[in-house]
Amino acid sequence: MNVRVAMLALVLALLSWVLLAPAGAFAQTQSIHGTLRAPGGTPVAEVTIAATRNGVEIGKATTARDGTWEIPLPGPGRYTIALDVDTLPAGLSPAREGGQTLKNVPVPAGGSRAVIFQLTRGPPAPGTESGQPGGAGGGPSQNAVVQWLDQFAQLLVEGIKFGAIIAICAVGLSLIFGTTGLINFAHGELVTLGATVAFLLNASLFGPQLQLIPAVLVTVALCAAFGGALELGLWKPLRRRGVGRIQLFIISIGLSLLIRHIILVVFGTRPQPYADYTIQREWQWGPLSIAPRDLTITLLSLLVLAGVGLMLQRTRTGKAIRAVSDNRDLAESSGIDVSRVIFNVWLLAGGLAALGGVFFGLAQLVSWDMGFRLLLLMFAAVILGGLGTAYGVIAGSLVVGIVAQVSTIWFPVELQNAWALIVLILVLLVRPQGIFGRRERVG
Repeated sequence: MNVRVAMLALVLALLSWVLLAPAGAFAQTQSIHGTLRAPGGTPVAEVTIAATRNGVEIGKATTARDGTWEIPLPGPGRYTIALDVDTLPAGLSPAREGGQTLKNVPVPAGGSRAVIFQLTRGPPAPGTESGQPGGAGGGPSQNAVVQWLDQFAQLLVEGIKFGAIIAICAVGLSLIFGTTGLINFAHGELVTLGATVAFLLNASLFGPQLQLIPAVLVTVALCAAFGGALELGLWKPLRRRGVGRIQLFIISIGLSLLIRHIILVVFGTRPQPYADYTIQREWQWGPLSIAPRDLTITLLSLLVLAGVGLMLQRTRTGKAIRAVSDNRDLAESSGIDVSRVIFNVWLLAGGLAALGGVFFGLAQLVSWDMGFRLLLLMFAAVILGGLGTAYGVIAGSLVVGIVAQVSTIWFPVELQNAWALIVLILVLLVRPQGIFGRRERVG
């Protein structure tokens, strides 16, 4: 137990150092961008869009012939993005009053953010300016409370979506640790691999340009096979040779660097969107707004997680996985083929990581280091929920995702991951084994 705690402390320390060190390199891809289209999908060119922060203009861009634009940013944070209505073609205007200005747009560290300006033909639709509560009743303090509650509810929805994506990615990481004891530092690269393979199949000029749904199905199958190949070709032979866990952990770091930079060479540094489901009108339910794409991502993630839970509880394979996680030697002496169980876990981990990568790429953008940036939160969710437990990682992921998003109400977006880790520390002080973990005797 002491060895496990020491290894996990080493993981978190190394991750924190590596994630903070290359901040200058990540700044090269920091930007905000989008595609401006008229109703019907026609691109709108020669329109000026500006980004400001704290009242200071950061950059400006003009839409190209295909409607695309991009503004480089100096770093993460919240920006105001404004469309110059005087440069819009005659007959076009924002779809709602005040819709030419998007306030407090969060841009994550080391990534980019896509924004959408909705246009309509004719004068702007009646309504209230974005971010201002409507109606005549109530004083300034009441309006401020209503606005705060609306923002909290919206970020709570975003946090559930983010937590569900983290859970999809992290379940395999937890099961691998539970069955083999391996802290797989390369698991984030399985997430990136899934996102980039789906992009190559869906949106690359050199790929088959499949519709995204069949592209995702092919990607999940390929990445599951890749996970199985890693088990058969690398990890299983190393375990047979009696390689220790610390050495296996170091090998996983090298494997992570290798896969990540191969992806960098093939995919490039520029974040890219998928070809489908990128421009959608948000659905509005009172103070809440969500794009159909994001609602689908959230519901599918929760359904897949429920399916994994049922598989672990009801199927023969799932019961064998739980048995090996609880006590490998006892499971083997009971006639369970431990090698086959571990192979099935790697298949499951590869497929789920790929699916989570596609969902993360849909929610944000596909980039060469997206899984690596998500890895620290995955480890936090695994430890918070309880080592080696699938149900624990789901609960831990939702806590991490919600805290990360809701914390941006009070604190800068650059600190959202830090607050998630602080919650991890506080929970472990009260319950060291995690939310769903079990107490173990030491010594």
